[in-house]
Amino acid sequence: MIPVRKNGKPWKENTPSANVRNETLRATQRLGRAIWKKWSGGNQNALFKLSGECVNARLFNSQVAELQIRVALINRFTHLGMGILTTVAIP
Repeated sequence: MIPVRKNGKPWKENTPSANVRNETLRATQRLGRAIWKKWSGGNQNALFKLSGECVNARLFNSQVAELQIRVALINRFTHLGMGILTTVAIP
């Protein structure tokens, strides 16, 4: 979910996604932006930007290494977020 602007106004109900946006607006007004972010996980997208959306290294080999590190980090985050699967033997 993306937070609504601080001075945001409710949308008309006949526009697409108006219900979700208006609920978000009401929640941020009731709870405050900081509590809403913690409650909704509103800042989780920042984890995947890691070090920006561009490659910082200048040399090709360094760019390859940088991208491999980013992929490894994203894979690690994904692995940490997955639940543990257990098998149950059916008699």
